[in-house]
Amino acid sequence: MSSLSLAVRDSNTMLRRNFLHARRYPSLTLNLLLTPVMLMLLFVYIFGDTMSGGAGRSAYIAYLVPGIMLMTVGSTVIGTAVSVSTDMSEGIIARFRTMAIHRSSILFGHVVGSVLQTVLSVVFVGAIGVAMGFRSSDASVLEWLAAFGLLVLFATAFTWIAVGMGLGSPNAEAAANSAQPLILLPLISSAFVPLHSMPGWFQPIAEYQPFTPAIETLRGLLLGTEIGNNWWIALVWCVGLAVLGYAWSKAQFNSDPK
Repeated sequence: MSSLSLAVRDSNTMLRRNFLHARRYPSLTLNLLLTPVMLMLLFVYIFGDTMSGGAGRSAYIAYLVPGIMLMTVGSTVIGTAVSVSTDMSEGIIARFRTMAIHRSSILFGHVVGSVLQTVLSVVFVGAIGVAMGFRSSDASVLEWLAAFGLLVLFATAFTWIAVGMGLGSPNAEAAANSAQPLILLPLISSAFVPLHSMPGWFQPIAEYQPFTPAIETLRGLLLGTEIGNNWWIALVWCVGLAVLGYAWSKAQFNSDPK
């Protein structure tokens, strides 16, 4: 059997293992989903009329949901950091190192499982948004496919970052704390209000970060708003973070065990 076949087989095994863990312990995923869902309910039903600037609650739902969908990505991948750190601290990774399995399959099993779980979480949050009144009737099939591709790429990039955080953390609590910026960054992006409505000194902070261009690209694809340069900036962020996260994770995983 070739090295590639072994890698695919072992990655498949690790993926099934991660799915079994997620099925047996669904509370972690549900807790991570609670933040974006509660924020969406809060900002639509409590602040919606005010935040819409007179355009109405339905207009604000359309504006808010793309941002919440990407916030769900940042929130859900925290579970990956916790899961990887738990495997490291409990010694299961050390045991895997002694077995005749492809070394990279351990990390790829976590990444693929996390991306699939994150996409399902985004679909769930998007369904809640639709139930609340979100509509995207003007988007074509190609635009929907592009939006889905952006979400998958964004999830992959941040999953690799979360894996690096998990490998570098001494325990699950530290991993969860180190991954908190993945929730905080959407809060200081254009997810809730437009950039031009922010104080001038704060606008560069919100603009020059990965969530804002991705959110604006997703809005453009689903709602027909102006995308401008945001699409390629979002792609650069995604590819850059994915490469950085992969290199960081691989370097830590190949170093001496903790």
